[in-house]
Amino acid sequence: MSQLNAADQGWVRSWSASPQAPGASVSALEPFADATLRQVVRLSGGGRRVRVRFTNEYGTTPLTIGAARLGLAAPGGAIEPGSDRELTFAGLPNADVPAGAPILSDPVDLPLAALSQLSISLYLPGRVETCTSHGSDLDGGWSIPGDAVAAPALPSTAVPLPAQGLISAVEVLPDGPATAVVTLGDSLTDGAGSTPDTGHRWPDLLAGRLAGRDGPAVHVCNQGISGNRVLNDGFGASALARFDRDVLATPGLSHVVVLEGSNDLAISFAPRDDGPLAEFLAMFPGAPVTADDLIAGYHQLIARAHSRGIKIYGATLMPYGGSDVFAPAGESARQAVNGWIRTGGGFDAVLDFDAVWRDPGDPARLRDEFDAGDHLHGNDAGYRALADSVDLALFA
Repeated sequence: MSQLNAADQGWVRSWSASPQAPGASVSALEPFADATLRQVVRLSGGGRRVRVRFTNEYGTTPLTIGAARLGLAAPGGAIEPGSDRELTFAGLPNADVPAGAPILSDPVDLPLAALSQLSISLYLPGRVETCTSHGSDLDGGWSIPGDAVAAPALPSTAVPLPAQGLISAVEVLPDGPATAVVTLGDSLTDGAGSTPDTGHRWPDLLAGRLAGRDGPAVHVCNQGISGNRVLNDGFGASALARFDRDVLATPGLSHVVVLEGSNDLAISFAPRDDGPLAEFLAMFPGAPVTADDLIAGYHQLIARAHSRGIKIYGATLMPYGGSDVFAPAGESARQAVNGWIRTGGGFDAVLDFDAVWRDPGDPARLRDEFDAGDHLHGNDAGYRALADSVDLALFA
C-alpha cells in the first residue's frame, strides 16, 4: 500500500447535503461574484482531522476558489477563538474546480466532538453564474461581499442565504472505530417543517441518540432532497440516479435507510385541475407510476446496496390525507407499498414510520400533534417521534 493510500484510510463522512442544480430545487442561490459564503453545518460524529468536499457538479463554468477556512461555529455566525483553520487544495490556498466536478480539500488537524457545529467560509472572487446548491438551509448561512473568510465575527454586510451552496460533505478521521449511515429521502428526511437552526430533522435527532451510546461511533449523513422521487427526476436527480454518488460513495458507509416514494405516488395520483396545484405538478416530469413500479425501484436500490455489502433498511411511507395532493387511489397505492415494505422481505429491516405518525382514528392522516400544518410534513415533535422509534441495535 502506498504512503498516500495508507494515510487516506479510516475517513468517515459526518455531514452531507445532496447537490442540486438551481433549477431543480425548492430554493437556490442567485448568481454572484466577489463574495464569501459562510455556512454552518452540524457534524454527526467527531474526529481529530477534517476535510471538506466542495461541489461544482451542476456548474456550467469552472469555479475559482480564492480562499477557504473552517472553524468551530460560535453564535451569530462567529468563529470560536483558536479553532480557525485554513483549507488548502493540493497544498495551495486556492483552486479551480472544473464544471461538473467536486473537489476535496486537504485535511486539517482540528479536534471535533460529536454533534459539533462547524463553520465553513469560502471566498469566490469570480462570477458564479450557476451555483450548485442544496435546496434548504436549516443550519444557517450568509453571503458577505468581498473576501471575509478570516473574519472572526459575522460582518454587518452579511445577508442570509436561502439555500446551502457549494458544499456537499464533511469527512473526519475519527479517533476509534466508526461507520456511517446514509438516510436517503425527500422533504421528510430533509427536515421540511422543523425549526431552523435547532437540529430537529429526524436524522439529526437519530445522530444525537447514536452519539450518546457506548461502542463504536455511528455517523449519520442526511441525503434528503425536498421534492425528490425514487423513479423520476424533478427536484434533484431521482434516488435511482443519485444512489451511487450520494450513498455508495460515502466513506465509512455501513447502512442505508430509505424513506422515499411518497412523492412518486402523490404526484402520480394527485387531483388534476387548472389552479396552482397543476402548476406545481407540472414541475415533475415523467409518466405516472404505480405501486408495482415503486417496489421495482426499491428492488434496484436493495440490489445495488447488497452488491457492496451494505445493509439497507426500508421505512414505511407516512400518511398525507387532507393535503393538497391526496387522492384515494394514491392512498391505496401507499398501503400496497407499505404492505410490501413490511412483509416482502426485500429490505434487511423495516422502520415502521407510518405506524408512528398515523392517526389511530383515521390512518390516512397524520396525528395532529405531529403535523406541521400542511397534513404532509412533520413538526419538531413529529421528527422526534420518528428518531425515538428507531431501534439503535440496527446499527451495531
